[in-house]
Amino acid sequence: MQSLKDWHPDVMDFIQAKAKEEKKARTLIESGEYEANFNGEAYSSIMFQNANLSVRVSDEFMESVESDGTWTTRCVTDNSGEGPTYQAAEMMHEISHGTWYCGDPGLQYETTINRWHTCPKTGPINASNPCSEYMFLDDTACNLSSINLRKFVRPDGIFDVARFRQAARIYITAQEILVDHASYPTPAIAENSHLFRPLGLGYANLGSLLMSMGIPYDSDAGRGICGAMTALLNGEGYRTSSHIASNIGTFAGYAENSEPMLDVMQMHRDAVEEIDDACPSYLKDAARECWDECLASGRDHGFRNAQATVLAPTGTIAFMMDCDTTGIEPDIALVKYKQLAGGGMMKIVNRTVPEALEVLGYQKESIDSIVAHIDEHETIEGAEGLQAEHLPVFDCAFTPANGERSISWRGHVGMMAAAQPFLSGAISKTVNMPEDSTVEDIQEAYIEGWRQGLKALAIYRDGSKQSQPLATSKEGDRGGTEDGSPGPLRRRLPATRQSLTHKFSVGGHEGYITVGLFEDGTPGELFITMAKEGSTIGGLMDTIGTLTSMSLQYGVPLEALTSKFSHMRFEPSGWTGNQEIPNAKSVVDYIFRWLGIRFQPGYGEPNTAVPIATESAESEVAAAEVISSIDDIEQSVAETVAA
Repeated sequence: MQSLKDWHPDVMDFIQAKAKEEKKARTLIESGEYEANFNGEAYSSIMFQNANLSVRVSDEFMESVESDGTWTTRCVTDNSGEGPTYQAAEMMHEISHGTWYCGDPGLQYETTINRWHTCPKTGPINASNPCSEYMFLDDTACNLSSINLRKFVRPDGIFDVARFRQAARIYITAQEILVDHASYPTPAIAENSHLFRPLGLGYANLGSLLMSMGIPYDSDAGRGICGAMTALLNGEGYRTSSHIASNIGTFAGYAENSEPMLDVMQMHRDAVEEIDDACPSYLKDAARECWDECLASGRDHGFRNAQATVLAPTGTIAFMMDCDTTGIEPDIALVKYKQLAGGGMMKIVNRTVPEALEVLGYQKESIDSIVAHIDEHETIEGAEGLQAEHLPVFDCAFTPANGERSISWRGHVGMMAAAQPFLSGAISKTVNMPEDSTVEDIQEAYIEGWRQGLKALAIYRDGSKQSQPLATSKEGDRGGTEDGSPGPLRRRLPATRQSLTHKFSVGGHEGYITVGLFEDGTPGELFITMAKEGSTIGGLMDTIGTLTSMSLQYGVPLEALTSKFSHMRFEPSGWTGNQEIPNAKSVVDYIFRWLGIRFQPGYGEPNTAVPIATESAESEVAAAEVISSIDDIEQSVAETVAA
């Protein structure tokens, strides 16, 4: 994370830096010489692409924005006094425009961050880690850990508070032990991390949890549950830290900071009473009990760790934990495509929908029908049998390619505001906005985030970068053509399917044809193996198989393929040993004639060779004489060549 405070004289250059670089990338892409991909040369040739940029704004600056006042910067390295003066609203507009244009900069709310600081006597919090969730003293580090929330839901739908608190105790204890067994990048970071022992316990899969309960992400109940669970995690984390301190002592910097740290603990406890009443009462009561225990223990014994909790993005570990959603995020979309670093794309499908539908009272037939609709249309909107009042349960961060609904930015900010009072650090989360959002919309969101007490806010407008790692459809395949007509639909084979394998030989060159079948028995894929023919022939056969498979799955009739590729002439060619295709002009000729005979009704009559007559002994003798004559001719030719 590269951040700059609002009073720095270079703040306007910093605000505009990434937008200027993005413009360069777009110019390269629009030239047609470079691809719009974050792995491509257009983005790799510009600056700041491996850093997030955030402006650290104070309450004074935000108040000046609201009052349309001026904002004067000051010099840093000398005593020359004031730097440039700007209209505060102009600065905020430039910040919002940069976010609208390319996703940067974001905001960090400096005053709020330091209001919740547990160790202000040692120094202020000046910066954060790259994802903006870890905020603490300079030259410190915390080890992150996250819990999959869905693992604590009982079969009856009740969240298991006792098991959740037990898991938090185990994780905090393990993380505390790791402080003394970890490696650190510099001596200063190693020293300070041991002096203050900050930890970063968090969670993942909140969005999936709420969906599985049949609760919309953007709802009072959703925000209430999030607040209570985060309060439980934070309270149990600090209570465990205090218990450890009672046995082996507080962190070294606690004595100097005990009073402000206990003040922050009281702020956490007070915030429990502000949890939305739509939250189930058993969760809110458990949070009260946990924080009462934490405060009592903290006053008696202090704390072993200066910080206990953050909400990290969990972008990679969420996959390892079998999560449908990351961190505090809702799902991006029920069906989404993820660009992989180094190339490639992965399709990710939400697996929580059937559970949510069952909780909402749908029968199996209806659930299967709705899930099939999602598979086909990549949206739940328009699914037959889905009640309109249940649509908000399945709202996601992005509007699906074939839909219209998404979670509003207020829903994102509101969820962050529900969790923030119960975290030592901050929240790594993206507030997603639709492509048609305006600069003014983004500015309003930034101001609302400050009013709601967030420590940081990052916003991404869909499509604001020429390349983005997650999308609701494949890049370049948005489900239609430029003139609005429907695009081609791919018919996919089931994961487990029937297949047919055929061994062949053409002029002594052997191979195998394997045809994967659709449910109706028609061919849907083709594999060709010629293991002894070397890498070139093998590669060409793989290419032919892939092209044929894609053609069949996108609806090209088999008849079109067999008529085009049958009777192509090139080596190797020759006798086959197959009575239906005695002689092949090439391997490709053999493959497509065999496909026609096997799968194309009526193909065999006009295309196969007339079989050797077997109706009488006389015809068998005649056939033998023909073969003998051929052998004599071949022998004569061989003798002539030898002479």
